[in-house]
Amino acid sequence: MANVTDLQTKYSKLAQEYSKLRAQNQVLKKGVVDEQANSASLKEQLKQRDQSLRKQEQEMDSLSFRNQQLAKRVELLQEELAASEAKGKKGKWTSGNSPSQHGLQTQSVFDEDLQKKIEENERLHIQFYEADERHKKTEAELRERLEKLEKDAEQHHGVVDGLTTKYAETIERLQSDKARLEVKAQTLEREAKECRMRTEDCQQQLRRCQSELNRQVKQSSSVIQEKVPFNDTSEYLRSVHCAAFQLKARDVAGQAMSFIQDLVAALLNVHSYTEQRVHIYPLDSSIETISPLNQKFSQYLHENAAYVRPLEDSFLQLYQSITEDTVTVLETVVKLKIFSDNFSSYTHFLQKILPYQLKSLEEECEAPLCTAALSAKNQELQSDIKRVTSVFEKLQNYINLLALPSVRQDAMPHSNTSAVFTQLAACLHSLHDAIKEMSKHYNQKADIERELPTVTQKLCTTTECLLGSLGSLTSCTGKIATFFSNNLDFFTSSGYSPRGSTAALNPVQAESMLANKKKATAYIQAVKKPQSVPYREALSNRRILTSSTESREGLTQQVQQSQEKIARLEQEKEHWLLEAQLGKVRLEKENQRIAELEAQLAAALGGSPNSQTAAAGALTLMLCLTLQVGDEESREQLIKSHYMARVGELTTQLQISDSKAVHFHSECRALAKRLAIAEKSRETFSEEVKLANQNITRLQDELATTKRSYEDQLSMMSDHLCSMNETLSKQREEIDTLKMGSKV
Repeated sequence: MANVTDLQTKYSKLAQEYSKLRAQNQVLKKGVVDEQANSASLKEQLKQRDQSLRKQEQEMDSLSFRNQQLAKRVELLQEELAASEAKGKKGKWTSGNSPSQHGLQTQSVFDEDLQKKIEENERLHIQFYEADERHKKTEAELRERLEKLEKDAEQHHGVVDGLTTKYAETIERLQSDKARLEVKAQTLEREAKECRMRTEDCQQQLRRCQSELNRQVKQSSSVIQEKVPFNDTSEYLRSVHCAAFQLKARDVAGQAMSFIQDLVAALLNVHSYTEQRVHIYPLDSSIETISPLNQKFSQYLHENAAYVRPLEDSFLQLYQSITEDTVTVLETVVKLKIFSDNFSSYTHFLQKILPYQLKSLEEECEAPLCTAALSAKNQELQSDIKRVTSVFEKLQNYINLLALPSVRQDAMPHSNTSAVFTQLAACLHSLHDAIKEMSKHYNQKADIERELPTVTQKLCTTTECLLGSLGSLTSCTGKIATFFSNNLDFFTSSGYSPRGSTAALNPVQAESMLANKKKATAYIQAVKKPQSVPYREALSNRRILTSSTESREGLTQQVQQSQEKIARLEQEKEHWLLEAQLGKVRLEKENQRIAELEAQLAAALGGSPNSQTAAAGALTLMLCLTLQVGDEESREQLIKSHYMARVGELTTQLQISDSKAVHFHSECRALAKRLAIAEKSRETFSEEVKLANQNITRLQDELATTKRSYEDQLSMMSDHLCSMNETLSKQREEIDTLKMGSKV
């Protein structure tokens, strides 16, 4: 069991570390998705910048082409101007004023055209300068963005490397834990095999004991059938039934006492862990002050022992009051009223803390990190708590009804008792269902709370303890409900009633019956042999006895009495054998002594027959008196010592056999339980190892996918930067060539 506990603690630690790694992985995934979105937006911006650069390049190409055309045009115009000037000088000497005027007009047209071309060239230079400035600015922004992206890529590389090392360490640790768990599983399997072998041995011993007991029962039955042809069923069976009912009541009360102890322990744990949880969630009392509502709720929960402990104490008093010498009916069980009062006080305690518990759950719903699913589970828990409190109130009412006859005789008719017990059994089943539903909802709530980022280890531990207590409470209420339903026939049956009537006993009749019972017991013990009944009446009673179906308790009591009778007959047999042996010994001694005395007498007296006869008579009388006194004392002493030794031996053998049988039975049950627990734990561990392997494989795949995506993105970004650098270098060269051309 210690190994299983260690495995559970280690597995819980592994599960907690895995949950933390899973939360960190989710955060990293979110960061990767954000960076992917940012990179996509940056790619889109780069595409837009590329498009704008292509447009500017096209404009630059068109402007350079236009500039070349204009330059060629200017050269042609200059050549034409020079030619026209030369012609004008020649025509001046040859022609009159009209050609000169024509040349002046042509020159003015050329001047205007040249002026327009110069203005257009200036405008183009201004546009080129503005485009160059915009290009430089865009290039600077892109460089800054590129540096930032490189830094982010370096950071992501560092995070990926850290996660890779961390996941590698986690995988190594999980593999080592897996190997250790496999070793422990092998040891547990070996222990399970040993337990199976021991269980088989114990089962064989149990079968041998059962066969021996069956043989003894058959032998006892045959002896009873041969030696006891009939039994007196008039008053003897009635007393046997009453004694069996009282023994059954004592046994049922003992079982109920164990269940009440388990219930009290579970309720104490539930209230205590609820108080600890109030101090931790939604506000930790060690860090900040909790709300006044939770303070009051915690104060009330701290007083739970004052209401829960009296339940166990009062029921213990009730159990101690039920003995074999008492009459147990509702009218005589006075201690039930004390238990009813304590149960009522506990129910009032539940009603007192109910509004605080509901308000505390509402305060948890108002916490900033409370999700919609968690709020829904809190609302379900509120309805479950209300249902549990109402079921406890119903139980209080039924227990108060059962306790009324011991206070006032005519408080409840006897015909209503069975209905009250039936409703009480149904109410116990309702309590089990309500607590089971509350435990299920609390488990779901705990699963949701574990996914919150602000949950602490302290809260997780307290919640686990609370869930364990609720599980114990669910199991205990289920056992109580099943126990009560199984014994419902016994509770509703009338164990004692006056002869010839169906009415219940009142306390006065119970006292008189108890006194008569004691008198009858004393009389039976005083009288060695009971008076026999007539033969015809005995035969009729025997037919009635064989035809009627008796209960298991009556048959068990008859078997016990038969065994006692067999033991008594064996004792008598031993006694008479001893008497026969003693008689033989005494006879031999007496014969020897008489022969010796006759020889001595014949030798002493010699001859006269009258004197011999008188002496023989006197000697015989004295011998008889001496033998009677000595024989009685020796015989009683021998019989007493023999019986005492025989009784001691039989008692020792009976105790040893009973203790061995009980020990073997308990050991078999314990081994069977341990075997079942080991099988369940082995299956659970195998499933958990499979899940852990699946999670490791999934994490490795996710890590490889993330690493591959980062590498692809970095390679794409580096290729894009190279292409951008080439484009920028080409643009610089073109701009430099344009500047040189414009300067020329």
